[in-house]
Amino acid sequence: MQVIATAGHSDHGKSTLVQALTGMDPARGESDPAGGPPPDLGHAWLTLPSGERLAFIDVPGHERFITNMLAGVGPVPAVLFVVAADQGWQPQSAEHLAALDALGIRRGLLAVTRVDLADPGPALSEAIPLIAATSLGKVEAHAVSAVTGEGLPELAEALARLASSSPAPHPGAPVRIWIDRAFGVGGNGTVVTGTLPSGTVRRGDELVIAPSMRPVQVRAIEALGELAAELPGPARAAFDLCGVNHERISRGMALVHPGRWTLTDVIDVRLVTPGPSATGPGIAARLPRTLAVHVGTARTVARVRVLGGRIARLALREPLPLHVGDRVLLRDPGASRAAPRGAASDGTARPRPPGSGSGPGAAIYGAVVLDVAPPSLSRRGAGASAATLLGSWPDQPTAADLLRRHGLLRASALLAMGISDHPETVSGEWLADPGHWADLAGHLGEAVTAQVGREPLSPGLPVEAARAALSLPDRRLVEALVKPPVRLRDGVLQISAANGARGTAAELPTSITAAVQVLLADLATAPFASPDADRLRHLGLDLRAIAAAERAGLLMRVSDQIVLAPGADALAGQVLAGLPQPFTAAEARQALQTTRRVAIPLLEFLDRAGVTLRLPDDRRRLVSPPAG
Repeated sequence: MQVIATAGHSDHGKSTLVQALTGMDPARGESDPAGGPPPDLGHAWLTLPSGERLAFIDVPGHERFITNMLAGVGPVPAVLFVVAADQGWQPQSAEHLAALDALGIRRGLLAVTRVDLADPGPALSEAIPLIAATSLGKVEAHAVSAVTGEGLPELAEALARLASSSPAPHPGAPVRIWIDRAFGVGGNGTVVTGTLPSGTVRRGDELVIAPSMRPVQVRAIEALGELAAELPGPARAAFDLCGVNHERISRGMALVHPGRWTLTDVIDVRLVTPGPSATGPGIAARLPRTLAVHVGTARTVARVRVLGGRIARLALREPLPLHVGDRVLLRDPGASRAAPRGAASDGTARPRPPGSGSGPGAAIYGAVVLDVAPPSLSRRGAGASAATLLGSWPDQPTAADLLRRHGLLRASALLAMGISDHPETVSGEWLADPGHWADLAGHLGEAVTAQVGREPLSPGLPVEAARAALSLPDRRLVEALVKPPVRLRDGVLQISAANGARGTAAELPTSITAAVQVLLADLATAPFASPDADRLRHLGLDLRAIAAAERAGLLMRVSDQIVLAPGADALAGQVLAGLPQPFTAAEARQALQTTRRVAIPLLEFLDRAGVTLRLPDDRRRLVSPPAG
């Protein structure tokens, strides 16, 4: 089955066209065995020559029913846009097209109706370029008459081509059915109708109703007048549910797979340009403080906080089940009414592109959801930083994007955000951004060292205290972070005793030896990555402590700010011996895999030690490798 919605100005013949194509009155096409209330969205269907069934959602065209129109087109992947030959492009034509563009709908057809009343040429000439400027792009156009039948066979063939070329959604995708009707059956049953875009629903499935997250069971499925044991999307269907009274369900709620969607009332979004009238990175700056938010059949209100550029945070009045990458529509019902079509403020004629608010209507914007569980923005400058980060993300964020922002996430939380592909977990179902994980390991060493400095006689730092110090959500993460010289014994974190110390190492305070062991563990994998001043300070290693550690043979001090492990000079000589002689400082820096901050003092240290010789052109050559 394929699902397609109509769109276009009021009284342009949408329902009449659907009835001519299907032989069904869309106002009564989606019947139910209990004679439920008549829908305000029309429904009908036909069977194509290929056997494929095509379901129509016929939306109202009047300005007052724009909310109903958005509920109809929200869940569907394709549209049949209708313009009457005898009326041409009208205000609601523009508003419907702006809505389709904001929702990012990319598949559709154009039908110019009533060719028995007027020449379709002018309407086609006006509509085709306006539609082409939106997400729909260049569409196939047909001139038809529902009265005489002219063009209907060709339109039916075009619909068949559209259906056959539509990409098949994944049958195993998580189910989200936006509900557009709910009513009782036989006094105790509940039936809901809606569009299933992707995934598969089976009789007996356990689903939940969002936002209450009340569990229900699918007792029966009816699609296009026939009962089905299972139903893959896309499809229109009625679902008989047990476990809930129909009075507790209304349009805008959704049937979803439990654990596969994030129920959220705060989202970060990127504004997308709804047609050529709203270009430029400052589009978000023009947003009002409050907007109506439409997604699927749901409608709520959001407070808007512009973070920067086209990035904004929306605080929703009611929570919605969303994924990252979802497309939502933002609408300002209070926007001022535009001038009549084709009229400028000075009375001269000018063209009006789609999305520009032609005729009566409200400003419409599209937005892509980037984060469904965004962190708080309490510190100064956090909004601007978030805008910079989110501005670099793709419209479909990846696990790496979200982990880079959140640092740590459960795999189940990432799945509920709409992402199933992720890296290996670090502990249980916890996922971590690699950079953040490395920082946490360093902070753990600092925390244990600080504990040793405060209480030299204590057995160490309890795991729970370490968890609190690092603001970690799970103590198992602390255990996963443990690596030499930190060790875990009897629920307490300790610094292993220094190995290979000579001279006065045994006389050093425990806090210094513990800090040095943490520092040497860092240098073990990056021998020339001298810690910066902040790292040394956090470890409690001031100039006196570094000097003491150097005297004890635990560290090699290159300068007051550069410290390395003992033997780093010999290792540097071995690395530099592999370079073409003489070599530049830049070549040495690259070979040593370090920064200029470390490379220059280290080369000067080697010059003083007679290991290298600096030449008049600032290049160097190796004189004699230091003893290892």
